[in-house]
Amino acid sequence: MSFICGLQSATRNCVFFRIHLLTNWRRCNTLTVTSPDCHQVQISQIVNKCQGLEVNQCDRLTFLPENFYFCRTFNNKRPKCLLSTRCKEFGMVTPNCTAWNGSFSRQLLIKEVAGVPALSLLHPLNCLPKRDTRSFHTSSRFQAAPVPLLLIILKPVQKLFAIIVGRGIRKWWQALPPNKKELFKESLRKNKWKLLLCFSSFGLLFVVFYFTHLEVSPVTGRSKLLLLGKEHFRLLSELEYEAWMEEFKNDMLTEKDARYLMVKEVVNHLIECNKDIPGVSEINWIIHVVNSPDVNAFVLPNGQVFIFTGLLNSVTDSHQLSFLLGHEIAHAILGHAAEKASLVHLLDFLGLIFLTMIWAICPRDSLALLGQWIQSKLQEYMFDRPYSRTLEAEADKIGLQLAAKACVDVRASSVFWQQMEFADSLQGYPKLPEWLSTHPSHGNRAERLDRLIPQALKIREICNCPPLSGPDPRLLFKLSMKHFLEESEKENLKITAEKQKMDTLTIQQQKQIPLTYIVEKRTGS
Repeated sequence: MSFICGLQSATRNCVFFRIHLLTNWRRCNTLTVTSPDCHQVQISQIVNKCQGLEVNQCDRLTFLPENFYFCRTFNNKRPKCLLSTRCKEFGMVTPNCTAWNGSFSRQLLIKEVAGVPALSLLHPLNCLPKRDTRSFHTSSRFQAAPVPLLLIILKPVQKLFAIIVGRGIRKWWQALPPNKKELFKESLRKNKWKLLLCFSSFGLLFVVFYFTHLEVSPVTGRSKLLLLGKEHFRLLSELEYEAWMEEFKNDMLTEKDARYLMVKEVVNHLIECNKDIPGVSEINWIIHVVNSPDVNAFVLPNGQVFIFTGLLNSVTDSHQLSFLLGHEIAHAILGHAAEKASLVHLLDFLGLIFLTMIWAICPRDSLALLGQWIQSKLQEYMFDRPYSRTLEAEADKIGLQLAAKACVDVRASSVFWQQMEFADSLQGYPKLPEWLSTHPSHGNRAERLDRLIPQALKIREICNCPPLSGPDPRLLFKLSMKHFLEESEKENLKITAEKQKMDTLTIQQQKQIPLTYIVEKRTGS
C-alpha cells in the first residue's frame, strides 16, 4: 500500500543517500539479519455457544489490533491434498485453482483479550534467537543510472525554473513604460489568430501525446497512461528496494521464523493458483517480513513483497492474510505504481504552466505564494488522491478474485476492514472524510467488498473449490460486536453505580461530623 505513490516515495529519502547507492551499484550487498527475541503468542479462546447458527461449541471471536481482539475459527474439514484443475474463463480472470490446505487456515495470530470474559488457553510459540545471512545482487546501473537520479532532482528544479520565469515576466511588465505596454497589447490584438493557432496546435499535440501513451491492461481491459518505460521504472524500483532494505536491515525476520514461513506459504499458494494471470509468472516474487508494529504491507513492481508483523497481528487467519496479499500482488501485476507515477508527471507538467502564470499575474510575491499553495492543494485533492482511491478499489477487486481462485474464504475480506474500523473507533481516532485520504475509508471498503463477494464465490465454484463450511464470518463478527458492546455497557453501568455509592458514603461521613467539633477546631486555630 505504499509504493503506489511512485516517484513521490523516492523524494522522501535524501538525495545524497541515493547518490551513495549509485556509487556503490557494483557492490554485492550482504545483510546479516539477527532476529530479535521472539515473544510468546498468547491465544485467548472464548467459549461461545450460539444456537441455530451451526456454530461449533468452541468458537474463537475475531481479534482486533491493540484494544479488542476477536478470533473466529471453526472446524473446517477440507482435503489434505492440493487439487489442481483448469477452469473456464470468468470475466477477465481465468481461474486456475488449487484447493487450500485446511490445516494451514487454522494457524492464527492472536493476542490476549483484556477486559473480556474468556477461557484462556496459552500456547507459547517456541522461538529462539536465530541468525541468518542473506545475500542479494543488484543489477548493473552503469548505462541507465543517471535517468532515475534526474527524475528525482528535476522536479524541484522545474518548479524553481517556472517561478523564476513567471516572476521575471511580471517584473518585465511592471518595468515597461505605459506607451510600450499599449504597443504590446495592440500587437497581441493584431496577432490573436496566430496565437490561437499556436495554442490550438499545442493542445492538439498534447492530446496526440496522451492517446499515444495509453496502454490497455491485459487483466482488467482498462486503458491507462504510461509515460515511463518499463526499463526505467524497473531501475527506479531497484533504487526504492535498496532504500527499503537499508531502512529495515536490522528488523528483517529470518527465513526460519514461523511468521516468515507462514507468509511464504500464503504468497506461494496465491502465485501458484494464478500463474495464468498476465504478469504473475513473469515476476520473481521475493518475501521480506519486517518486525515492525506498523499495520502495513506493500509489493514493489519488481516483485519484492514487504509485510510488517503489525499486519500479521491484525488479521484473524490465513484467509484475511491471503486477501491482503492478493491486494498487494494486484497492485504489482496491474502496474499501478507506473500508472500513478505517469499521472504525477503529467499533472506536474501542466502544473508548471499554471505555476508560471500565477507568478506572472500576481502583483506581489506573497499573493503568488498563496496562489501556488492553492494550486498544489487543488491538484492533490482533485486529482492525486481520488486517483489513488480508484487504484486501491481496483486492487481490492482483482485481489479478491486472486484469493477466490486460491480457494480462500473470500467472505473474510470485508470482515478485516470492519475490524479496522471498529479498532479505530475504540482507540478514539477521528473519522476523517474519505476525500482527505489516498485510500478508501474502512467502512466503504467493507461495503464494496460485500458487493463483490458474490462474484468471487462464483469464481470459487468454477474452480471446483471445496464448499465453505461453518457460518459466515461476517455474521460471527456482528455477533462478536454485539456481545462486546453488551459487556462494555454492563461494565460502564457497574463503574457508574460504584462511583455513585462512593459519593454517597462521602456525603454521609461529612454529615456525621458533630457541629461542636467543627466550631472548636475553628476557634482553636
